[in-house]
Amino acid sequence: MPASQPRSRARDRNNVLNRAEFLSLNQPLKGNQESRSSSRKQSGQAGAAGAQNSNPKERRQSQQLPEEDCMQLNPSFKGIAFNSLLAIDICMSKRLGVCANRASSWGGARSMINLLGITGHGIPWIAGTLICLVKSSTLAGQEVLMNLLLALLMDIMIVAGLQKLAKRKGPYDITPGLLDYLTMDTYAFPAGHASRVAMLSKFFLNHLVLAIPLRILLVLWALCVGFSRVMIGRHHITDVLSGFVFGYLQFRLVELIWMSSNTCQMLISIW
Repeated sequence: MPASQPRSRARDRNNVLNRAEFLSLNQPLKGNQESRSSSRKQSGQAGAAGAQNSNPKERRQSQQLPEEDCMQLNPSFKGIAFNSLLAIDICMSKRLGVCANRASSWGGARSMINLLGITGHGIPWIAGTLICLVKSSTLAGQEVLMNLLLALLMDIMIVAGLQKLAKRKGPYDITPGLLDYLTMDTYAFPAGHASRVAMLSKFFLNHLVLAIPLRILLVLWALCVGFSRVMIGRHHITDVLSGFVFGYLQFRLVELIWMSSNTCQMLISIW
């Protein structure tokens, strides 16, 4: 044992790697270790501070599950069908907007189409109903006219509320007219003219005695007024169709809350 110790010491002395200049190859210096650990701590602290200062929306997006990403990349069949129908509606509405401006294919007929649309506007109908109500002398006529006035006012309020909720723009960037602003008919969905003419035609068919030719003309008038709004680029096709549906529902609502003759006379006396 005593003889082996001097031999091992001599071997260590003769080993080149044990010299001072090669000492860093065997074991790293403490200074390097401390600098590396401090840099790692600083980077970790910076990352934590960045994560705290990051936007909550970005944090939510980073925490999204893979399944949610797959759902966004692969939409459902209902979403694809709805977007496809919406694209078809916009495309067809733009093609049918033949009187949207003077440069359109039917631009010369724009004035006549606008005149047809005025026949379905709310302000002329309300003014005409009030005039007829003042001049009416029969109880039955006053009852019908008072309920018609109620239906017209209800139509303006319901359509204006639905348009404010939907806030859908028309296929063309067309500024609403003065009469449209008065009846708050500034958005596209649902079409106020379509709902009004549908309600009026159904109301007249139920409460007026008309010959068959007049009944056919009344239905044709309602259809022409509704689709004239598509021709001038004010509404989409679905806006007009939904307007017809809402107009029929409004008529059913007026029939449910129909005011009797006594109620109408009481309101007229107050007025």
